[in-house]
Amino acid sequence: MKMKSNIVYLFLLIGTVLFAQDVQFNAKLSKNRLGVNERLRVDFIMNQDGDNFRAPSFEGFSVVGGPSQTTSRQWVNGKSSFSKTYSYVLSPTKRGNLEIGQAEITVGGQVYKSPPVPVTVTAAVEVPKDPNDPTYLAKEKVHLVAEVSKNSPYLNEAFTIVYKLYVSKETSVNNWRELDSPKFADFWSQSADEKQFKIYEGKYKGEDYRYVILRRTVLYPQKTGKLEIEPLSLSVAVSVPTNRRDIFGRILSKSANITVSAPIRTVDVKPLPDAGKPDYFSGAVGEFDFKVTSTKDTLDAGEAFQLKLQVQGRGNLKLFELPKPNLPSTLEVYEPENSDKIRTNLAGMSGLKEDTYTVVPQFKGSYPIPPLSFTYFNPKTKSYERITSQERVITVENGPTDTASAISDTNDTKQQQVVASNNQFQYIKTTANLKPVTQEKFFKSTLFWMLSLLPFLLIPIAILVRKKKESYANDIAGNRIRKADKLARKFLATAKKNLGSQKEFYIAMERALHNYLKAKLNITTSEMSKDRITRLLKERDVDQNTTIEFISLLESCEFARYTPASSVAMQQDYDKAVRVISAIDKQL
Repeated sequence: MKMKSNIVYLFLLIGTVLFAQDVQFNAKLSKNRLGVNERLRVDFIMNQDGDNFRAPSFEGFSVVGGPSQTTSRQWVNGKSSFSKTYSYVLSPTKRGNLEIGQAEITVGGQVYKSPPVPVTVTAAVEVPKDPNDPTYLAKEKVHLVAEVSKNSPYLNEAFTIVYKLYVSKETSVNNWRELDSPKFADFWSQSADEKQFKIYEGKYKGEDYRYVILRRTVLYPQKTGKLEIEPLSLSVAVSVPTNRRDIFGRILSKSANITVSAPIRTVDVKPLPDAGKPDYFSGAVGEFDFKVTSTKDTLDAGEAFQLKLQVQGRGNLKLFELPKPNLPSTLEVYEPENSDKIRTNLAGMSGLKEDTYTVVPQFKGSYPIPPLSFTYFNPKTKSYERITSQERVITVENGPTDTASAISDTNDTKQQQVVASNNQFQYIKTTANLKPVTQEKFFKSTLFWMLSLLPFLLIPIAILVRKKKESYANDIAGNRIRKADKLARKFLATAKKNLGSQKEFYIAMERALHNYLKAKLNITTSEMSKDRITRLLKERDVDQNTTIEFISLLESCEFARYTPASSVAMQQDYDKAVRVISAIDKQL
């Protein structure tokens, strides 16, 4: 009997192992390579029924559809087959070599995992239009355009690319977010965006459209030849009218999430001409003025003067170096201080680039500062232009003479002997300031009696300080208010540092507002309802408009947990918080 039971257990164990080996759990993709503006379908397929299905995190993707589940059972020639599928529709959020991670499912008490599958996400591609697609109408009404100011600039010559989002007048845009931003790998780039979005009226392919300028970027090409500017891709939530009407005859609108991309733009960058190009050309391209000045022309040995080299104008000011002066070796020259005042707008960089050298002559004599030349390429005249400063002479009137060396000019062809001074020992002091060796005894001196009385004077001061400290420590309510006010200022400063990071910014903003209320209204966190805050501020004679703005700031912090916010909106909320807190301070 015992042998029979063992045989039954053995067959059950073998059947269980064979069953487990037959379980297949795989992931199937609709495509392994797609553009950032396309969508991907992922099917997790198993041949045995299971429980506790767990999808991967889909890092690098957002789920726009699913999960949907389908089950299939078939009998063919007396053999049964089973299939169960979990399906997702994904939209990539970034480019690169990504991966669909492992999904999990439990079959017969054992956990099975699907193998990871690699996916390559490229820049936006042109997607064939399907008139039967429900998002087709929305895509026909929303367009992202990239406008380039110059198609054939010179190397290091500024041009701009402006991204505009065109929307038809019968279509409304609810929100948008960037999916993929151009890297500008072969360019030096500088953003010249406006502080807030403005709506303009314009034409797109002959039709009336509204548009906003999303981004303005100034580019300076760093390579020659044909360079591609990568596209900008957006995910846009829109509402478009349909051909359907409600019972009152009004046109019904349909909401859709679409991906729009600006086309790839190509610029042909011309090299700077070799004709007339000097050997000492530093790469300056634009229109500039150059001058050399000194703070002093006449001074004494040991005194310092500043030699300033200054380039002013419009061009690639951040991308070249100023020429270096060739000064006599007997002048002590320190490392230059850079003082750049450069601003960037749609026309490119403009302003001032300045190097200031501190120079200290050690000996008497005349020191010539040779002329300096600055050469730049002017795209308007398509030629190299040169500006040369005038020679300057620094005269050192008083000081020792360097009789062992001569001062060389810039070409080292002439040597100028330093003229000797009549009084070579004028810096040696002839009068002494000596002190007697014997000094007054410390005991019973004035300092002795002052130090003896000092402890008796400090005792009452220490008593007063101690009483003040005890009263400060016993003021529990006051300490709580001061601590909350300090925390409010701290979190407001933290919010300013996190501008651009939505989650951290609004968490710090909300803490700052709550701690500010604790400090000013003497309330706790559990008492912070909007009605109570409104009533307390009204009792303190705070203006109603200011109260409404404060409540709206609290609501913005709450809504930010569920809806995306742009950097412009965060900056506006921060400025509004500073203004409202200042207004409440004055009114309280």
